Amino acid sequence: MFALVVKFDLQDAEKAAEFDKLMAETVEAITELEPGTLVYATHAVENEPLSRVFYEVYRDRDAFEEHERQPHTRHFLSQREKYIASFRLEFLSPAAVKGLPAAG
Repeated sequence: MFALVVKFDLQDAEKAAEFDKLMAETVEAITELEPGTLVYATHAVENEPLSRVFYEVYRDRDAFEEHERQPHTRHFLSQREKYIASFRLEFLSPAAVKGLPAAG
């Protein structure tokens, strides 16, 4: 398994609404077209209306790399800069989990 978490801080409320639309379109394509993407969960952050967190789990590193090559992902990555003030990306090594396939 291969996982990551990203926190986006958005520029303002109008940009946040536009980002959310882009995000929804992207997640729809991921759901339909990416069997190697096991979890792609997007969240608004309580008490931080301009923050979003993505939690992503892939079958393996190859599935992540395939995700990165997809046209919908490329579109998201090229457009997100219009909306974000900053972001933080962290790659994860899944350990004890519930609801995901066993690592290894």
